Amino acid sequence: MLVLGLFAVTGVASFAGSYTVVSPDKLVTIKVETGKTLTWSVLQGSEVVVEPSAIGLDIEGAKVQPGVNPKVKKASRRSVNDVLHPVVPTKFSDVKDNFNELTLKMAGDYSVQFRAYDNGAAYRFVISRPGKMTVNNETVEMNMPDGTTAYWPVYPMRHNYMSSQESLFKQMPLDSVKTDNPAYLPVYMQTPSGTRVVVTEAGVDDYSNLFLEADGTFDLNGVFPKIIKDKRMKKPEEGWGSDRTEVVLDLQPYMAVTDGSRELPWRIVMTGRDDAGLLENYLAWQLSGESVVDDASWVKPGRISWDWWSNLNIYGPDVDFEAGVNTATYKKFIDFAAKHGFEYILLDEGWSASTSDIKHYKPEVNIEELVKYGDERGVGLVIWALWNPLAEDIEGTLDIYRDWGVKGIKIDFMDRSDQEMVNFYDAVGKAAADRHLVVDFHGAYKPSGMQRKYPNILTFEGVLGNEYNKGEGTGWNAAVTPDHNLMLPFIRNLAGPMDFTPGSVLNTTREDYAGNWGHPMTLGTRAHQAAMFVVFESPLQMICDSPSNYDNAPGYAEFLSKIPVTWDETIGIKAEIGDYLLMARRKGDKWYIAAMTDWTPRDLKLSLNFLPAGKWSMESMSDGSNAHRQATDHKFETKTVSSGETLNLHLAPGGGWVAILTPVK
Repeated sequence: MLVLGLFAVTGVASFAGSYTVVSPDKLVTIKVETGKTLTWSVLQGSEVVVEPSAIGLDIEGAKVQPGVNPKVKKASRRSVNDVLHPVVPTKFSDVKDNFNELTLKMAGDYSVQFRAYDNGAAYRFVISRPGKMTVNNETVEMNMPDGTTAYWPVYPMRHNYMSSQESLFKQMPLDSVKTDNPAYLPVYMQTPSGTRVVVTEAGVDDYSNLFLEADGTFDLNGVFPKIIKDKRMKKPEEGWGSDRTEVVLDLQPYMAVTDGSRELPWRIVMTGRDDAGLLENYLAWQLSGESVVDDASWVKPGRISWDWWSNLNIYGPDVDFEAGVNTATYKKFIDFAAKHGFEYILLDEGWSASTSDIKHYKPEVNIEELVKYGDERGVGLVIWALWNPLAEDIEGTLDIYRDWGVKGIKIDFMDRSDQEMVNFYDAVGKAAADRHLVVDFHGAYKPSGMQRKYPNILTFEGVLGNEYNKGEGTGWNAAVTPDHNLMLPFIRNLAGPMDFTPGSVLNTTREDYAGNWGHPMTLGTRAHQAAMFVVFESPLQMICDSPSNYDNAPGYAEFLSKIPVTWDETIGIKAEIGDYLLMARRKGDKWYIAAMTDWTPRDLKLSLNFLPAGKWSMESMSDGSNAHRQATDHKFETKTVSSGETLNLHLAPGGGWVAILTPVK
């Protein structure tokens, strides 16, 4: 790490003071005021994008409460210009970590750190108290300029902010957000001048997740799940989910009991003049804690063929048995993965003796036989488990999975974000790393740093993904539209990996869509789905549809198999949230470019001026001439292009375009 400057201003201040820290490029400014309460504000250029907002803590029994009548004992500053190297790079393999930092050491055994980056601002509390501390609450205000609009998650939550964090987003003036409709993070906003502001957090460890609540104005307030005092499982007579759904009966009056000497999570404000720049923002990862896995060389990102979405519907002349949850069906999934170089297959719900007995497989599914079959073909098995039976014996259960030879676990239906659940994620990450297992969290809160701490945690759901177009009459009907898909890169994916599960084969226009649980389809074109493999970041990328459906879509799986899941470089070219995007990523010496649009057909100009000089072989998949009426229509093309050339792209309604560029030697 290169520390460019370090100095301190010492002395106890008993009067209000003002402090400023500015980003290296001088465009982002943090202002801190120490009056009766501690406040911060954020400017982008001369524009105030977060107005003075109170920050603080309520610690049980503390004589001095952080943020209340703050008295600065010492102010320290440092400048850092470093390059970080993610174990599993989802945007950049060389991450420029360049910031200016202000640390205010306060009377009362606490400090506050503020960091100004070229693309955002952040702060966190650092506490220095002996023993344990009980945190009753944390004050996190985000007071926005009048006229700010937000893309707000609209689906309701259960008691104590319980949610799978799978919602549609609605654009609305911030002062029109209902006060009983809290938002999980990230929250995307635009100021009246069009500056983009995205609020999220990182470094959430042994602590509750942050939510934001509206108050009928343009001010937002942080709220947190409390520690659960008493709970029970849902009763069968109360409906579906008695094996997995918790009912909270009573809460403690506090949100965390944790070490008194520690760093608390970072509160992050990403900023930008346009949406394209947000696609390159990596602050959520940069501000997360470093890996605690000494040797993560065994961690293997990859593509994974998924069984559940297609209802294991394999068919054709080479299928002479009834498809379903059985060994023969999963061998066909392994054959498909091996054919296309996909690294894994997933055995979703159904393989275990029951959803509560996850230590034994049912006789129809021989896990050890499948592991051997997969190993011989270079394909690993990932298996699904409910979180609550796993929580009863994490290490014992994962010992069994390791001994069977599986390569990873998908854990589901947590639907909680409180401190106890955060610690469950941590325990799983550690135990899985110790046994060389990769992890996919479903029914999960958004990534908030644990994927850096444990690089074997490859992806998280916490998104309204392809599964919500599964079926009519289920509440999952036609929810995931191209408009929604064009919001996710600027909201959910800014927190970290996102298990959206792209790649459907049955693609439809708005007019042709019909929910079908057994044979699901998605809205938008096939090229729209293919573009997601470049746009949506997930180091464990699901291939959602049936192997047989891919067999009947010549060239589609072969094309997807050429797209990697980790990236060396990311460039946002042009974008408008909810409307369209055009972006490029690099892996090695190859470039991957993708475009997506909402229901509006678009003609986009793509300048290849970001490519190194020379000729490039471009293999593309685009909307076919009739994709506006038959969404499966697509075209593959290979041609030679040159650096600096401008391409004209036509995208059908709900369409897409994706290309792989290889330098011509």
